[in-house]
Amino acid sequence: MTNHDPHPVEQVCVAGPAADVELVEPRDVPLGGPRAMTVRRTLPSKARSLVGPFCFADHYGPDDVAATGGMDVPPHPHTGLQTVTWLFEGSVLHRDALGSEQVVVPGQLNLMTAGDGICHSEEATPALFPDRPVLHGVQLWTVLPESARHGERAFDHVADVPSFAVDGTVVRVFMGALGGVASPARAYSPLVAAQVDVPAGARVTLPVDAAFEHGVLVDTGVLRFEGHDVERSWLAYAPPGRDVLVLEAGDAPVRAVLLGGAPFEEPVLMWWNFVGRTHDEVVEARAQWQASLTGDAAGLARFGEVQGYDGPPLPAPELPNVRLRPRER
Repeated sequence: MTNHDPHPVEQVCVAGPAADVELVEPRDVPLGGPRAMTVRRTLPSKARSLVGPFCFADHYGPDDVAATGGMDVPPHPHTGLQTVTWLFEGSVLHRDALGSEQVVVPGQLNLMTAGDGICHSEEATPALFPDRPVLHGVQLWTVLPESARHGERAFDHVADVPSFAVDGTVVRVFMGALGGVASPARAYSPLVAAQVDVPAGARVTLPVDAAFEHGVLVDTGVLRFEGHDVERSWLAYAPPGRDVLVLEAGDAPVRAVLLGGAPFEEPVLMWWNFVGRTHDEVVEARAQWQASLTGDAAGLARFGEVQGYDGPPLPAPELPNVRLRPRER
């Protein structure tokens, strides 16, 4: 529209917050049965079920394990997913049905691929790690696509995670590829996961894949993301279409985890520790896990057993009295 004012006031136009950015609030959830620790969960939520293939995001700590007992999750099953353990402080001992026994520390990755079925335990207690009194990190899951979800189970430990620096910000790429570096961790669909450390007062422009949707989970500090302030433990989501993401730190440094991937278009049904496609799949997986606890051969063949954990496995909760339905994007 034409402005007929002969003496218009000069105005400087700046970009405002991106309207398509979603902010997902965390909720407190007990993790691990009778000896549960509390985590802050943003995926899945009512607002958002997935970011690329990432279907689950828990943020925990910093937790004084001497005061709280730390993490003690008995053997439990998984199907159709990968578990991704990434720490900021402390140590976690992973054991699984493959016979893996691996401690993970900050800067390293533990990655377990469930395939058709596996079980594992996770421990971070004062007795195990008296010299690491603080536990602090994230646990993520990725959905396996149809081509891999009935495949073999596997475990990978990546001790040397690639990194790069841009605008004073350090980026550690523990899954997928970003900034010209690529993680050796196995992945079954296009994705990325990275720790991003932004110095106080800094602004960084990250080049990203425009075909990906992205989420940023804030660990410390307050992040300015695409014009929005994102508080600690919140997740900011941006849909596909951006080839850069702009992150800014305020007066304090920001540490965040960047998640991304091509939108996952297959149906995803999540219940307890199982990821499948249909109600009947989950019912069968639960029944076989419960049967394995009594020594059933078919259940043990599917999920295996964890050796070395001091205590019984977790039984599955009762199914709800409704048919489970896949989550919608």
